Amino acid sequence: MVKELSAGTGRRKTAVARVRIFPGGGEWTVNGVAIDRYIPSEALRQYLRQPLDMVGLQDKYDVKISVKGGGISGQSGAIRHGLARALVESDANLRETLKKAGCLTRDARMKERKKPGQPGARKRFQFSKR
Repeated sequence: MVKELSAGTGRRKTAVARVRIFPGGGEWTVNGVAIDRYIPSEALRQYLRQPLDMVGLQDKYDVKISVKGGGISGQSGAIRHGLARALVESDANLRETLKKAGCLTRDARMKERKKPGQPGARKRFQFSKR
């Protein structure tokens, strides 16, 4: 087995991704499944590959990902965040490029909680004057 180069943990909404990168030829696995089967949307796959594309290392690393929680969109954001962190751990010179692009910033937006006495987070019951 090839020695792990570096690892990073990414978070988005309620999803948590542990991303490990190894020297290799660009093979991606998510929870033991090929990335094309796990994430069917090409747009989301492009989004989570952004950190590698920005630094020009698309085919230099194999990426193994363990992700849980949330949905496909949140998981993609968590993978992107974790991948950027793993790249910075492997080479500190990439930090400035990834930071400028916003890949190292955790997206803090979460689902707003439902409030008591209301049907949803912001929706109110119908108002009746009489």
